[in-house]
Amino acid sequence: MERSAAAGWKTVLKNATLIAGPTASGKSSMALNLARQTGGVIVNADSMQVYSVLRLLTARPGPEELAAAPHRLYGHVHPSRDYSTGQWLRDVEALVEAEDLAGSQMIFVGGTGLYFRALTEGLSPMPDIPPQVRRAWRARLAEEGSAALHAILARTDPESAERIRPSDGQRIVRALEVLEASGEAIAWWQARRSTPLVEAASARKFVLEPDRPGLAEKIDRRFARMLEEGALEEVRALLGLDLPADKPAMKAIGVRELADVLAGRAGVAEAAAHVGTATRRYAKRQMTWFRHQLGPDWERLPA
Repeated sequence: MERSAAAGWKTVLKNATLIAGPTASGKSSMALNLARQTGGVIVNADSMQVYSVLRLLTARPGPEELAAAPHRLYGHVHPSRDYSTGQWLRDVEALVEAEDLAGSQMIFVGGTGLYFRALTEGLSPMPDIPPQVRRAWRARLAEEGSAALHAILARTDPESAERIRPSDGQRIVRALEVLEASGEAIAWWQARRSTPLVEAASARKFVLEPDRPGLAEKIDRRFARMLEEGALEEVRALLGLDLPADKPAMKAIGVRELADVLAGRAGVAEAAAHVGTATRRYAKRQMTWFRHQLGPDWERLPA
């Protein structure tokens, strides 16, 4: 791992390896093989695998994988916490600066495209949003709907309103809360992108592109293993935390479906069918994002 000074971060990471791909495509196996060959450190780049409790449902590496190579930023966030791309990037910076990892090959692997974009292109700074402001806009979204809030955005921040669909409630709320908290439009903040933490020119960048029929079979087999290994108990433990339904960990694929099983509202086979459908749709969205958002400098690999 080579380092060089740059504005915005204490160091910029050279010669990193980035492995992106849809869920169940074999990214983790590729990263583990590379780590074994190079003595590298595997760094999580998946926004769901940061959460504790849900090791099985989020397909985090198991004990054997963790013993085979160093892994970082897996399961280190309690499900009650909100965790952003910016916080993840700061956690990565801490790894880059850690003395015990000096000289290590950094291998970033995951399915969250925004994490990879933040690494290689920088991240726009955003203002802190007071909790009361965030709660107020989310409450209005629930009560009034996205179209009504889009009309407000059109009056107060017409540039953002033009770029955001009236049906995209989350992005509308984000633009409104940033405007209220800072007095500046979200586009003003987005134009102030920071220096990338990873030097894109020296990085090796891979995207796994599995064929869809094969991926669908892998998804179904993987969920069957999750059930055998205790996914129902994981969901029981998560529900026991009594978290708000809007917490990201509560939206992990499989949580709602297995919660229905625990409550007697569905059988395991029915839940498995729903999880399979939801996971295949998610994988399709991931593949579409990678295809359109990651440029020709990313090597496309069959999986």
